Amino acid sequence: MIRQATAADVPAILEIFNDNILHSTAIYMYKEQTLDQRMQWFDSKQKNGEPLFVFDIDGEVAGYATYGAFRAYPAYQYTVEHSVYVHKNHYKKGIATKLMHVLIDHAKAQDVKTMVAGIDKENAASMIIHEKLGFTYSGTIRNAGYKFGRWLDLVFYQLDLKGPENPHEN
Repeated sequence: MIRQATAADVPAILEIFNDNILHSTAIYMYKEQTLDQRMQWFDSKQKNGEPLFVFDIDGEVAGYATYGAFRAYPAYQYTVEHSVYVHKNHYKKGIATKLMHVLIDHAKAQDVKTMVAGIDKENAASMIIHEKLGFTYSGTIRNAGYKFGRWLDLVFYQLDLKGPENPHEN
């Protein structure tokens, strides 16, 4: 079942997030986050009205997806950058794709024009999922990050949506 995340889900979200920090290049961070840091993140998502969905399997959070502002400047108001992560015990079950469908539908309902994904170049599975969902390759920033003793390239994918009927500048 996919549902909106609650504060009670934050410890499970933290576990998934920290596992990705420690064992993958999906997140360009070095140190695990604390529960307090993730709670602040959750509270910020709530305050800003940003979606945060979890994939719930019998009360266990098997994955989560969210999006937020792409950049802080007002002209980017119709562009979001999203994240989707799956617990290591639930890889290859289609969870990321199902979460992405819900996230895309939410973005459409919010008049988002462009969804952006920043993906480590070595994460072929994520690129394949995004391409199957209609995202197109938009470019690469070579040597964007340094982790695990090597330079990392960051690729960008985007999904163009309808966006608002009457966009405004404010």
